[in-house]
Amino acid sequence: MESLSSAIAYKPSLNSGEIIDLRQRQTLASQFTCSFPNQKVIFCKTCSANNLALRNTWNGISLVQCRSNASHVEGPQIENDAVKELRRKKLGIFVSGGGSNFRAIHDASSRGLIHGDVSVLVTDKASCGGAEYARDKGIPVLLFPRSKNCPEGLSSIDLINALRTFEVDFLLLAGYLKLIPTELVQAYPKSILNIHPSLLPAFGGKGFYGMKVHRAVIASGARFSGPTVHFVDEHYDTGLILAQRVVPVLANDTPEQLAARVLHEEHNIYAEAVAALCEDRIVWRDDGVPLIRSKANSHEYY
Repeated sequence: MESLSSAIAYKPSLNSGEIIDLRQRQTLASQFTCSFPNQKVIFCKTCSANNLALRNTWNGISLVQCRSNASHVEGPQIENDAVKELRRKKLGIFVSGGGSNFRAIHDASSRGLIHGDVSVLVTDKASCGGAEYARDKGIPVLLFPRSKNCPEGLSSIDLINALRTFEVDFLLLAGYLKLIPTELVQAYPKSILNIHPSLLPAFGGKGFYGMKVHRAVIASGARFSGPTVHFVDEHYDTGLILAQRVVPVLANDTPEQLAARVLHEEHNIYAEAVAALCEDRIVWRDDGVPLIRSKANSHEYY
């Protein structure tokens, strides 16, 4: 049997600088054994010798082949081990009200269900319930945007600089009612999520928020509603949809009853989407549509 230390994992399209020489990856090589003959193995071209941290390059995982005639690489389950070694992400959350989705995400993070931590809260209302909760938990609070009513608020550029100071990886809107400025969208491409209390693209856009959404859903005669998690662009509720959860609209529903049923699902689906984001399980289809790769089965998406 050829020694693994002499094997080179490669992909024909990689340039020489990207070829992974396992002889220079002794720490990694020691965790695997090699056997024959020729099959494909899963490997990440950005793995280093000292850790399996895939950081934000999980989507760069490729099927590669061993230049020796090894059939496969056996050892620890690389996906599960890699997720464990991922750097915990830092989250910035935006709220304008009570922040129940913020609290749900913070709770999920505290219980180890999300591989990330809330590093900072951004709000346009310094005394809102979400801001008070953040202060109670020792989470820094930033005011944004600057306005006549809030002269101490940050400008867009100042906010971006502050978020970079906190080393924030992802931004999560959780009941934040202001339009996100273009500068912020461009500074965090494919890294800002929002949750909306309807099945977008229905009942979305400027003016559709909170109880207004649920009243409109009931008045329309729609039989189903539910929350939507989507990426944020420069407009209200028009970013690419990441996940949705269907909730029935009952014959005698009041807006309050429907809102409570939708909110329950919001807390679940948003935490699940953020967990996938922090574990780099968001995969972008060729047509630009984002999908969530299943944690249990890497070949399944939803």
